[in-house]
Amino acid sequence: MFNHTHILFLIFHIAYSELGTPGRSEESLTEVNIPTSSGRRLHSLDTFRGLALVVMVFVNYGGGRYWFFRHESWNGLTVADLVFPWFVFIMGTSVSLSVSGALHRGARCSHLLWKICWRSVQLFLIGVFIINPNYCAGQLSWDSLRIPGVLQRLAFTYLVVAVMDVLVSRLRPASTPTETWWYTVHDILFCWPVWALVVVMETLWLCLTFLLPVPGCPRGYLGPGGIGDVGLHPNCTGGAAGYIDRWLLGESHIYQTPSSRVVYQTIVPYDPEGILGSINSVLMAFLGLQGVISAILTKCSTNHGYIPINKNLWSLSYVTTLSCFAFVLLLVAYYVVDVRRWWSGTPLVYPGMNSILVYVGHEVFEGYFPFRWKMRDSQSHAEHLIQNLVATSIWVLISYVLYRKRIFWKI
Repeated sequence: MFNHTHILFLIFHIAYSELGTPGRSEESLTEVNIPTSSGRRLHSLDTFRGLALVVMVFVNYGGGRYWFFRHESWNGLTVADLVFPWFVFIMGTSVSLSVSGALHRGARCSHLLWKICWRSVQLFLIGVFIINPNYCAGQLSWDSLRIPGVLQRLAFTYLVVAVMDVLVSRLRPASTPTETWWYTVHDILFCWPVWALVVVMETLWLCLTFLLPVPGCPRGYLGPGGIGDVGLHPNCTGGAAGYIDRWLLGESHIYQTPSSRVVYQTIVPYDPEGILGSINSVLMAFLGLQGVISAILTKCSTNHGYIPINKNLWSLSYVTTLSCFAFVLLLVAYYVVDVRRWWSGTPLVYPGMNSILVYVGHEVFEGYFPFRWKMRDSQSHAEHLIQNLVATSIWVLISYVLYRKRIFWKI
């Protein structure tokens, strides 16, 4: 079993053993040193990653208790629902470029596969034993250990997309003439096994979501359960996604207080980072611009589309919509930061280059001063906003100091 002392000792031990500079030969999980054709680092990637991370920290600290910085209870989107998929998207972009760079430097595929697996294991273990909401209630034991989580999903997503990219790397030519008629689709042509696997995975998600029989629930149910749908299906929260998690992991090993509990008074545990949604997390890391698909799936509405936008389920429409947003934002960041150099990315680039340390640190030290203090009026938006802005700004400042000292936590 683990208590707070063990947790804090473990995080410092891991951080100390993994500190390094971005110039070393080994690449980190998501903070990869990606050179352009001129050899200069792509700061737009760090800037976009930093943006997602800073907003994520602010949201996790409370977001001033404003509704648009809270996760949507079920269908729909708020600012809080944007940042995690963006982080997944930028991870997929970084993985593709880092694998290409490693192979260009002569790295063996077997060596890359070993590093990918080891990094995935490390990230998964950090998520289970350090970033776990249940250890705040006391000693962490297996009986109440939450298995899914943000870092666990990132670990699974990274493992799948990185392995796929390494395995198909030999199919890609060193360069493709732009004048060929098939140039616009050359990524699909040379990587068709990966596209085929993604289609198979998404077909599996669709079949399980809409065809799997769930005891006591309508087939294909995508609702929140509880008092939703006039209280007809109180035990059906998440449909097949919730049923699979409770069946495979057990009710005590998934999230006990989902966002749907407040509004819909749900009575069964449900995990927004569960098993079935991880399939679409892989798709998120793989996709680029897919806006038209999103419009068709949702019918441009909150609740009445074929597959509504839903962060809790990581629905197909949620993934394609957020991929579209991420693609456009990354394009703008690349043009402004790396092409025109109108902006250096400061200060977002600093947390973007130390994202794992900032994410783990902000979770572990959330309840400690100066990140949190006793407020005079806990109902005041102003006090909450000041506290959350100060806490977020401190992590940006910490990342800047670490950047100046060339200290980076690499996994």
